[in-house]
Amino acid sequence: MNPGALAPLLIADVDGGTFRLRHAVLADLPAIVALLADDSLGAGREQSQDMAPYEKAFQSIDADPAHLLVVGELVARGAVSGPVMATFQLSFLPGISRQGAWRSQLEAVRVAASLRGQGIGNLMVQWAIDESRRRDCTLMQLTTHKTRTAAHRFYERLGFDASHEGMKLSL
Repeated sequence: MNPGALAPLLIADVDGGTFRLRHAVLADLPAIVALLADDSLGAGREQSQDMAPYEKAFQSIDADPAHLLVVGELVARGAVSGPVMATFQLSFLPGISRQGAWRSQLEAVRVAASLRGQGIGNLMVQWAIDESRRRDCTLMQLTTHKTRTAAHRFYERLGFDASHEGMKLSL
């Protein structure tokens, strides 16, 4: 487990309690997979019956300081912990282009439907931007499916520019 995984990265008051961002632990995987599967695109990709592939990926992410898997939990007033209600992955990539610049890659940003509209996504992405700057990245990039028009508007409000056309090849 990542040392200090349960130490909060960010704490913010929201409706219903306190939102706390922290490094994910293995026990968070079922909740993370459920968040990833909670839309029409994810429902066809994610399979919670077999957690072995997710556990293998988690071990690789957790062992590499260039990759962070982060969860957000909603902690009721007076409680020590709460359910995982949000997640994202942040990776740090060296590059030769842009004069040897580092970039961060933001992936799998999800917030439970019951918390949307409270600024949780904004808090998470702002933390990721700050962490990317702290690690001397000069660029943050992400991909979002063409059908996720609400996500496009969200990222544009945060200053992201749809400057490139992304392509993927299923292997």
